[in-house]
Parts: sequence; structure tokens; C-alpha cells
Amino acid sequence: MEFDALNALGKKKEPFLVISDFRANNIEVIPLSKLKESDVEFCINEKYRFARHNYFLKKTASSFSEYKKKFDFVIEKIKAGHTYLLNLTQPTHIGTKLNLKEIYDIANAPYKLRYKDEFVCFSPEKFISIKESKIHTFPMKGTIDASLPNAKESILENQKEMAEHTMVVDLLRNDLSIVATNVRVEEFRYITRIEAGEKELLQVSSHISGDLPQKWHESIGDILRALLPAGSISGTPKKSTLGIIEEIEGYERGFFSGVFGVYDGESFESAVMIRFIQKTQKGYVYKSGGGITLDSDAISEYNELLDKVYLP
Repeated sequence: MEFDALNALGKKKEPFLVISDFRANNIEVIPLSKLKESDVEFCINEKYRFARHNYFLKKTASSFSEYKKKFDFVIEKIKAGHTYLLNLTQPTHIGTKLNLKEIYDIANAPYKLRYKDEFVCFSPEKFISIKESKIHTFPMKGTIDASLPNAKESILENQKEMAEHTMVVDLLRNDLSIVATNVRVEEFRYITRIEAGEKELLQVSSHISGDLPQKWHESIGDILRALLPAGSISGTPKKSTLGIIEEIEGYERGFFSGVFGVYDGESFESAVMIRFIQKTQKGYVYKSGGGITLDSDAISEYNELLDKVYLP
């Protein structure tokens, strides 16, 4: 029903904020006229100015042995042909003196969302953008510590990273083809720099676009229904991979790796909800992960998962 509500708002060109959990089973739609009443705030600013702060997170991660059991299970599923790429995520308990509002205020990111006193995300990854009947998506797959020698060349020339990124691009091209025509890759595997607390990371992205009908506003809900869950944080083939994720991760992603988006009456901007802190009865939990392929190395993937636990 929520997707139908989005179609109705789009038809009236009424601005809204939409927040979807990972599986698109729990969706909240907030007309922007009612945002102040909701204790929800967001910011989309791709030209934000980085403001350094001195706050860091204390990490209490799951053990490598626990992670490796799940990693090995995924590898067996890949060998059996049930998945080719699976985004394996895990929760990490963190310590900080900041509350969610304070975290939201100081975090540096192009896409930020605070949902009441429940969670906050500060994401570097765009989901889809729709402007003037053109839809764009920017899958982000591949991360490396920028301080490593020849980091840029290393990640761009790494065959495992190339294969993983190519699979995500193919998945997103197929997804866009469900809702758009003339789907094409505008730019393949470009580097962006991300301040990651005590580190700087390099991340690899691509740009894919397609054409939508002039009346796309009236079907904005249908477009989201077709594209969710986001391919970059699920895997391929999507249906069987989602089943494996549910079987092996051992915790609820909830809104983590879902999406949030803003429609202003003319265009739509959205982000994948990664870099995500959730408030629980046992304290703060930071959820993160990475893509697993047949060529993945367990310790490298485990370290990448921890590298992504930071306050930018």
C-alpha cells in the first residue's frame, strides 16, 4: 500500500520523504509538509564541506572465527551456483558519548538521515536519482585504505574487485531495464575519496542511466518497488541471494541497507542506508559488510567490514 501512496503523492507532485527497510517490507512515507512533526531529519548535499572533528568510535567486533564460519558458508553457496555475489553484513557494538542527534550533526556525508531516537545513517552511496525523465544509479563496490602503497592502482587492477564490481553493474543495468529504456553505463569504475574517521578510504563506483516516461511521477512507487532491495548491498542473482542472506547473517538488518529518498515535486534523490548506527537495549550497534565472491579472502573481507565502522 505504501508504494501506491507514493504513486498518489507523485501524481499530485506533493513532496515527500520515503524510508524503506532492506527488504522493502517496512516503508514510511512522510509528506515534507509534516516533517517537523515527525522527529525525523535528513540532509542531501553532495557538495558538503568536510568539517573535521575529534570523535571516534570504540569497536567491539564479532570474532574473526565467527565471521569466517559465515564467510565459508557463503563460499559453499557460490560453489553450488546459488549465488555469484553476496553482500555479507554483521553488527559491531560500538561505544561513544554522543547521542544520535549529535552523531547526525557532526557526521560528514552527502546523504544523512536521523530517524527519531532509533537510528542514524551517514551514507556515501547514492541509490537512484531521477531528473527530467532520466534515471541514474551509482553502484558503489570496492573499498581500500587510501594510505596503502599505490592504493588506486591496486584496487582498479585487482581482478577480484573488478569481477565483483562488474557483477553489481550488470545487476543494476538489469534492474534499471525493468523501469527504463535505453539503459547504458555512463562511467565505469571511477574512484571517490571518503574520510573515514582515522582513515581515508578509496571507493569504486560506476554511473548507469536510463530513460523514463514523461509521467514517471505517477509511478514513483512502482519504480521503487521494482528496484528494491538495492543490488549493491544484496547480490546476484537477487532472489536466491536474499534467501541465503536471511539464512546466514543471524541478525535483522532492519532499515540498515534499505534506502531513503526525497521527492521535491520535480525530481527524486535517494541513498542506500549504509554507514548506519542503531540504538538498541544493549547500546549502539554499527552495521556494515562487504561483497563476497569466489575469489574473496576471509581476513581481507573481515578487515574491510571493520574499516567501514567509523564516524566520518
